[in-house]
Amino acid sequence: MSDALKYELAKELGFYPTLMREGWGGITTRDAGNMVKRAIEIAEEALANRPNGSLH
Repeated sequence: MSDALKYELAKELGFYPTLMREGWGGITTRDAGNMVKRAIEIAEEALANRPNGSLH
């Protein structure tokens, strides 16, 4: 996962201020899990929007 995506997700999920204050070690396990879950959702949506479900 790119750093840009990580920061975008942190903003979307509402823990960006904590991240900026305390770094990645300051976020909760729940926040980290929600970030991964959202990244997976985005990837699944991108795959679903490809013609014929193609991986290429």
